[in-house]
Parts: sequence; C-alpha cells; structure tokens
Amino acid sequence: MLFTSEMFDMYQQYAAFKRWHFETLEYFPSELGGLRHASASIGGPEAYKHMKFEGGVHRVQRVPKTEKQGRIHTSTMTVAILPQPTELKLVIHPKDLRIDTKRASGAGGQHVNTTDSAVRIVHLPTGIISECQQERSQLKNRELAMKKLRARLYSMHLEEETTKRHNARKIQVGTKGRSEKIRTYNFPQNRVTDHRINASVHDLERFMQGDCLLDDLIQSLKDYADYESLVEMIAAED
Repeated sequence: MLFTSEMFDMYQQYAAFKRWHFETLEYFPSELGGLRHASASIGGPEAYKHMKFEGGVHRVQRVPKTEKQGRIHTSTMTVAILPQPTELKLVIHPKDLRIDTKRASGAGGQHVNTTDSAVRIVHLPTGIISECQQERSQLKNRELAMKKLRARLYSMHLEEETTKRHNARKIQVGTKGRSEKIRTYNFPQNRVTDHRINASVHDLERFMQGDCLLDDLIQSLKDYADYESLVEMIAAED
C-alpha cells in the first residue's frame, strides 16, 4: 500500500510533466500512510496513447518502512488504464433499413384505418424492429419510429462499449499474480526493469518522480508497439 501511494504520486507528477489535466476521483488511504486503491481522470494530448502502457501488474522489491528485521519484501500492485467513454457517433445508413407501411390497427375511431399510416422499420444488420402507429400522419409515425430505433441502437452500442471497457480492465488487472508482472521496481539494486522490452533504468528515485525517465521508457514501449503492428501488417499482406 505504501508503494501504491508512491505510484499514484508518480502518475500525478507525470501528468504535470506532460501538462495534462489530472483529477483524483477516489482515494482510499490505509492507516499507515499507504493507499488501498484510488482512481483518477487524466486528460490531454495523447494521454491514453501514453498511459495505456502502464496497465498491468507492477512488482516492487524493497525493505518496507514497516519491516523491523530488515528483510526485502516482494509485493505487487495493479494499474488499470481505461479510455474515457465518449459520446457515441451513431450513423444509420438508409440502405440498412427496411421500412413498411400498413393500416393502423386497434382503437382509434373513424380515422385510424383510412390510410396506411402505421410504420414498421427493420434495422437489417441487427434485426431490431421499431414500430409506430400512434399518429395519423405516416410522416410523423416514421419520425417517431426512427427516434425509437435510434434510442435502441444507441443503448445497444453503449452496452457493447461498457462490456469492452470491462474486458479491457479484466485483461489489465489479470489475477494480480507475480508471473503477470510488466515491470519490477528493485530498490536495493536501484533498478527499474520493464519486462515487455527487457529495458532497465538505473535511477529508481528519479524514475519515481514521473518526469523524463518514465516518459523515455513509455516512448520506448510505444516504439516497440508500433514496430510490432508494422510487422503484423507486413505478415498479413504476405
């Protein structure tokens, strides 16, 4: 929990270094000055593109302040980085719709069955059906049916996005097992090692300040990810 507190501070300092917006959303400290868990909102140019590489299990090796015998402890803490949910851009293509008109049925007096005013819209890609016959005007019923369809599609997309974000968090959090570690912070050896690119930084105190050393490592991870994507694209073309 003490290390978790230091990590949270590191990311706050990194956000300041990048001139990003950083807002603490929740913060649950422990009795000994550590941090149980916390969340923050970070915003700024390419914030997610940089921060996504911090998602995963971070391992620390050191003698904690609470250790009386001077023994080195190994602990882990987990970071999850999620993109902010944005307003969904919902585009409905006319070719994806089948629109049928028919005479309204049911109660409604002498006017209800005189014209084909009822509208039934089928969204072909999803099979979602929206119907409206409450107005006498076919145009008005079509407008209302489209509004209902749009709301149902929006709700469906929103659910998908929420599920994706939940899965993204599950992947990043994992089981918190030490075997899933992405980075080790070894205090006795004054070394930070990122296991994904097998890179080490030999100035741990400076690294934890969240400035250029952390930024350089994240840039190396970005470069490696770009290289992997390029290799995948070339392989797919072959």
